Amino acid sequence: MVIYQVFTRLFGANVQRPVPNGGKRQSGCGTMAAFTPKALQEIKNLGATHIWYTGIIEHATQADYTKYGILKDNPLVVKGRAGSPYAIKDYYDVDPDLATRVDERIAEWEQLIERTHAAGLKVIQDFVPNHVARQYHSDACPKGCQDLGQGDDVTQGYSPDNNFYYLGEPLHTDNITAGMSEEERGKYPAYEENPAKATGNDVFSAWPGRNDWYETVKLNYGRNTYAKMLQILLYWAAKGVDGFRCDMAEMVPVEFWEWVIPQVKAQYPDIIFIAEVYNPALYRDYIYRGGFDYLYDKVGLYDKLRAVQAGWCSAKEITGCWQSVEDIQGHMLNFLENHDEQRIASDFFAGDALKGRPMLLVSALMNTNPMMIYFGQELGERGMDSEGFSGEDGRTTIFDYWTVDTVRRWRNGGKFDSLQLTKEERDLRQYYQKVLRLAESDKAFAEGLFWDLMYVNPHMDRQYAFLRSDRKNTYLVVANFCDDNIETEVRVPADAIRTLGDAESAGSLIGDKVISVKVKAWDGIIKKIKL
Repeated sequence: MVIYQVFTRLFGANVQRPVPNGGKRQSGCGTMAAFTPKALQEIKNLGATHIWYTGIIEHATQADYTKYGILKDNPLVVKGRAGSPYAIKDYYDVDPDLATRVDERIAEWEQLIERTHAAGLKVIQDFVPNHVARQYHSDACPKGCQDLGQGDDVTQGYSPDNNFYYLGEPLHTDNITAGMSEEERGKYPAYEENPAKATGNDVFSAWPGRNDWYETVKLNYGRNTYAKMLQILLYWAAKGVDGFRCDMAEMVPVEFWEWVIPQVKAQYPDIIFIAEVYNPALYRDYIYRGGFDYLYDKVGLYDKLRAVQAGWCSAKEITGCWQSVEDIQGHMLNFLENHDEQRIASDFFAGDALKGRPMLLVSALMNTNPMMIYFGQELGERGMDSEGFSGEDGRTTIFDYWTVDTVRRWRNGGKFDSLQLTKEERDLRQYYQKVLRLAESDKAFAEGLFWDLMYVNPHMDRQYAFLRSDRKNTYLVVANFCDDNIETEVRVPADAIRTLGDAESAGSLIGDKVISVKVKAWDGIIKKIKL
């Protein structure tokens, strides 16, 4: 499984010189219509099997859509002009920014799901269960559906029948505006919330700070919230999505997942659930109890590969990553970039997209678990724009209207002829395409066995070597995390030959096999070998 994560609002944006803190016209805003059959075929040709459309559900924004019956948000509790896609404003609606015709936005999402399936891709959609926008209000709620917070007893800090936590005093915004000039502070109208609700990142105080998720409020998972969340999941599953990526799943009790996922799968058996979980101590709970199909492998493989790339540790330490999750390896989702992480090519990470190549070889090819890449990663997008609220932080903004330059040039007005890409960008995309296609379609990588070779190659410190085999075809992979081209010998132990080789090879076994390799700096080799 290869997931192509795309920030939907940014994909079709086409402004050549976007303006920081600008509106849609000044800085660009793509719509679902940008995902034409041609665009989807290009994504599939890269090696993708699934596409995660990030930011589909309606969220808080500074844009005015009141003429469509959508309540206006107070900008003081919205991050950026466009707003965060994780400050959900209406669980039952599609974000109006993404529509060609705002009043037909849900139908346009249904049409995009159909186009995606016609292209041979499956659809992943966000489910944000932990928090909603401060001014949450569903105007698209189906008939008979009770809105979140409706019927809450706001005099109770906690009640199992409430959807929110109430703090017994008004919300104070002083900390949110701290650091602003008087002029800037004067641009914001007063915001009133009484009693204040707990903030999304577990701040149970009426004084959230600017670095908190102050634009969101945390959901209380009492019995009333369970039923409402199930209804929301079934609503979107009925539209044909193939899976949900569940934001901050570990901040929601595992008992909820244990209850809700089997009920969704009872009606939609093939639907998948992906959890954003960062605490390894919770992994097995969220798989075996919670019922998740896949979990983020962030604090394991991602963090380790980043440390190896930066020279903070030896490549030998990669071995410990798969060993720590060996019993649940197939459930771990690998990635090198997503909307939360810094771009590989940014000054805050590797500074050069080419230095991501050995990380890609390990992350995509080491095991049979799924791989995810973030749109523009395959083009070497640097994420070094100062777009507005998010600032220059090496990430592609999720808060602002913006145009991602590499993606704009690759799209080339929907032609996808790559004429506006540099040679280096074209070459990098072809590199990603080769690796991801191998991961997705070659049986040795997609289904085969894995053998770590580091224990018999102690001379390797800046290289990581392993085998992949379906017993008919065997590949040696060597990733080089080094500034220098290297020539070295890789030892393949007799045990590996017995396990992975065919009967004839095993019968004539003499001992270990030694293979000479040449590997370029910050690159790798995938070498077909005969055991």
